[in-house]
Amino acid sequence: MVRPAHFGANAETATSNFFQRARTVTLDTAARACREFDSLALALAGAGVRVHQFAGQRTGPLPDEVFPNNWLSLHADGTAVLYPMLAANRRRERRPELLDALREQHGYRIDRVVDLTELEARGIFLEGTGSLVLDRERRVAYACLSPRTHAAALAEFGRALDYEVLTFAAVDRAGRSIYHTNVLLSVGTRFAALCTSAIVDAGKRRTIIGRLEQAGREIVDLSFDQLEAFAGNLLELRGRGGAVIALSAAALASLDGTARSTLERYGRLVTSDMATIEQVGGGSVRCMLAEVALQQSR
Repeated sequence: MVRPAHFGANAETATSNFFQRARTVTLDTAARACREFDSLALALAGAGVRVHQFAGQRTGPLPDEVFPNNWLSLHADGTAVLYPMLAANRRRERRPELLDALREQHGYRIDRVVDLTELEARGIFLEGTGSLVLDRERRVAYACLSPRTHAAALAEFGRALDYEVLTFAAVDRAGRSIYHTNVLLSVGTRFAALCTSAIVDAGKRRTIIGRLEQAGREIVDLSFDQLEAFAGNLLELRGRGGAVIALSAAALASLDGTARSTLERYGRLVTSDMATIEQVGGGSVRCMLAEVALQQSR
């Protein structure tokens, strides 16, 4: 997790991210975002999740650095991937020194770095585990195509990490392209939260649902109301006592009894209020977490 030094509204991302809803940003916005960050980090740590926090950069405004999963993913075979990002001001969020810290301070093994950032010069983008929702066990990547998620970049990722890539088009209730896959889909060990209505093509919808069910996941079908409350933007983590499912207070409040009870069968629900980060930044809990699947070398 990266504690933001200069959180705020990002005009460069607003055209493709319709979840950025705040009409006004005040002097207190950044402070509120930091309080929300701290609350989530403490809630996760209290549930037995190992949390590595890094301070944000103070060299200039980086309004979205609280969302590190867009520039970095970390894999069990010792691979780190750096991603090409659409907004120019977000590219400065990439910090190779954080990889050094994971190695040297926390003892993780990183054997190779797959750097896809050169694709930016060709206008080709893929924003980490925002664009990609990974079934790491079966090596399947689910991705909705958008201005931030390009087929050519997905192909590069699939070749480099030996993943099958399943793509589809997805839109919100107004028919606008959904900017990141991880706001409509989350794949856990035994469940998948998915807004099936957002997938445009009925054949693709059946294919995605079928593949998830074949992989042993129970589908939690989310409505557009729940999608807009970031109920799809949740993440299963490993806590001290078993599985933890991290989600925002708004996401949890949006769930009906059936959806909530289904998720509770598969993990302890850990929640925190993310209203400022959601409304100003257009992302929620899952976007704030770059999960560490690396093995430790000591």
